[in-house]
Amino acid sequence: MESSKRFVCRLVPAAVYALAVTAARPACAQVFVVEPSHIDQHYATISPTNIKLSSEPMTTVDRERLVRYLESEQGFAVRPLPISNLALRANGAMDPDGEKYIEMLHNKGIAAKPGDRVVITNIKIEDNRIVIDLNNGPEHKHKYLRHISIGMDPYNDNPVVEDDPPPTGSRITLVFPSKLPDMTGEQVEELLKPVIDFGVKSQAEAYAESLPDFLRKAILEHRVLVGMDQDMVLYAKGAPLQKIREQENGKPVVIWMYGKAPDPVEFVRFHGDFVVRVEIAKVGQPIQVQAANEMGDYWGNTPAPAANQHTVEEGDRTAQDIADENVTGAAPSLRKAGEKLPDATSSQEGPVNWPPDLRKPGDPGYTPPAQTAGSGSGSSAGQTNESPAAQKTSSSASGQSGTTSATSSSSTTTTQQKTSSTSQQGTGNSTDSSKPAQTGTPPPASTPQQFVSSSQ
Repeated sequence: MESSKRFVCRLVPAAVYALAVTAARPACAQVFVVEPSHIDQHYATISPTNIKLSSEPMTTVDRERLVRYLESEQGFAVRPLPISNLALRANGAMDPDGEKYIEMLHNKGIAAKPGDRVVITNIKIEDNRIVIDLNNGPEHKHKYLRHISIGMDPYNDNPVVEDDPPPTGSRITLVFPSKLPDMTGEQVEELLKPVIDFGVKSQAEAYAESLPDFLRKAILEHRVLVGMDQDMVLYAKGAPLQKIREQENGKPVVIWMYGKAPDPVEFVRFHGDFVVRVEIAKVGQPIQVQAANEMGDYWGNTPAPAANQHTVEEGDRTAQDIADENVTGAAPSLRKAGEKLPDATSSQEGPVNWPPDLRKPGDPGYTPPAQTAGSGSGSSAGQTNESPAAQKTSSSASGQSGTTSATSSSSTTTTQQKTSSTSQQGTGNSTDSSKPAQTGTPPPASTPQQFVSSSQ
């Protein structure tokens, strides 16, 4: 039986690969293992038939009669059938068999599982063999025409035949050692019995006949054993009345419920794809619990590993990833291979020569603006070296300086006249007569204007 630390989810109808979540990994890792679905080892070998065949060759009439008998005949797959060609020797072995047969199922995919119904869709009778296609065979119906298109526009053409969906059937070639013997359709069905059973029975009976005796008996008696997979439970009990999904110790658990009270109610608990516990509740009786493995070593055989089996890690970095990130190397650059950066002192690289009106202190060719003298306008020589913006600023500053000086002179004159008038009226004393001597000092309001003018 599969380990309880691994949950296997089978995918159908492709059923080639399965996704298994490994729960025994560290908490920081999220790993999905892509592995092939389990193929039981007892399917790898067959028991040859023993059908007595005629020594007379097959006639044309017998060929037509055989085709009419087998056409559209339905049967049940006795073992997994690959989406490929199987060669079955009359009263002999199957090719491929053993591990090669299991490897073909892994690589090509499964067309039909044991117990699945198959239909003969095409029959071809050749010199020493009968080729039988099941469920439309493993190849496209139009193998070459779907690649041919007609049209003048290379980007918009019309294919001769529309492409069909991928094939999902199988092909069985019944090979005889020499010419085809004269035989009936019933004899051909008996020769194909190791692969297909054409008997009149239910699907569950056909599936049970492909299993060992103890499993066949349990399925026919509609009993669930601990260790069965979901397919076995479906054949034994049918579809459940209800499905319940829970979490048990951090692991997903699915419970299938069969029956309703007052009838016995059966709870089948799955971990992944396998039964781990069966509980039967009857009215007025204690619950019967079965948790011990009842399959023996049925699941002990391991399938042949597929060549394309691999592990996918999501979201977590391995030690190798971290080591690759810490490898020292050249810094990324936009330079071409072999290209070197020019030297700062070479002629290839130098300071930027800005236009005169955009130069700043430190730029080549920068000329500071001329300073204004006194309250008048600046010299003409200084203005000729300045830019138009600097000349406009200097003229504005000169005008403001002249206005400030005129205001200061007017204020002084007014103060002197006011002092003289006060002295003539005789309202002051000897101390007041000294005030006109201080009238030459500008009033406090004019001081900021003179400071601004001198700074400009």
